[in-house]
Amino acid sequence: MAKLFDNVNWKVLGSLVGIVVVVALLWDTRAVYPLKILVVFFHEMSHGLAALLTGGSIERIEVVAAEGGLCVTRGGSRFVILTAGYLGSLVWGGVILLLASRTRLDRAVALALGGILLLVSLLWVRPFAGFGFLFGLGTSAVLIAIGLFLPEEVSDYLLRIVGLTSCLYAVLDIKSDILDRPGVRSDAVMLAEATHIPSLVWGILWIALAVVAAFFFLILSCKARPARAAAAPRSTP
Repeated sequence: MAKLFDNVNWKVLGSLVGIVVVVALLWDTRAVYPLKILVVFFHEMSHGLAALLTGGSIERIEVVAAEGGLCVTRGGSRFVILTAGYLGSLVWGGVILLLASRTRLDRAVALALGGILLLVSLLWVRPFAGFGFLFGLGTSAVLIAIGLFLPEEVSDYLLRIVGLTSCLYAVLDIKSDILDRPGVRSDAVMLAEATHIPSLVWGILWIALAVVAAFFFLILSCKARPARAAAAPRSTP
């Protein structure tokens, strides 16, 4: 465990913790609202991806303004699909955070993320012209514009905010849906019906995994960032 903290850039860790604190303070404001909806997209996309990877298909995805969503799938492993939502949105956030912190691909990541949202919105988000569809198109346009026109430093900072918010929201969403409101028909309730293991057990297991994974993503993202390769010297005739 001690080796995990080797080469940690404590200044970077402090800045990331600072972002988490600011996001938490603004949690119920309009400033963070678009980020929450984006994480709902990640959640529903994770259900859909799990269906595709286990031999199923996606019928449609819905995202509503009340920070809720729905992914209707056909076939595939129901266990994997139901498990993928909360933990999938955490993985999305962690990978985005790591790519922003550990690579020089910030603009490419913003472009790729925008392209993924655009493709998912066009193929599966319904209804057309509904809240989720318009949000998906608008957010994909913003991310693509960030990747094309803004400096790497801006892309890097924005991606870190997205990644950290997704990790934080995944943990809080599990707590809210499963521990605070056990009567809500959540992924854990549906998984309990399929496995006959109480939803509270799934909730505690998921939140434990989410907290541990979020911690590891945070620490790994603070490792010393690779330096830019020095330009090769030119020889003159």
